[in-house]
Amino acid sequence: MQESNTLIDDMKLTEVFITEHGGVYQSDSESCWYVDFAGKVARFDYRCLLKLKKAVYTIDVEAILLKSNKSADIEIVFICACDDSYVLTVMEIVRFKELLQGTFTMLELNHIIYDRLHRLAV
Repeated sequence: MQESNTLIDDMKLTEVFITEHGGVYQSDSESCWYVDFAGKVARFDYRCLLKLKKAVYTIDVEAILLKSNKSADIEIVFICACDDSYVLTVMEIVRFKELLQGTFTMLELNHIIYDRLHRLAV
């Protein structure tokens, strides 16, 4: 995560959620999110970020771990209409799910706080 943090530090981004394995940052000026995970920083609009979340959440980690054939324990996450894809190991899938879950929890919390403050002000 060190090399990609240099790129993040050079931009005017707001931290949404980070773990020791990655982070998600918001760019208000560009109306997008940057996902720093698996050694790369990828730019997503909100629609593609939702597609990424859906693609990662639909991966059944338990099924991957329990399969008895000798295929590799990796998954390729490709999102239609988005430029980036990920090749993830089982542990990376678990970590990515954690990162995305925290991100969307923080976005929802931000929405709730904004809504409550706006109601009080009006």
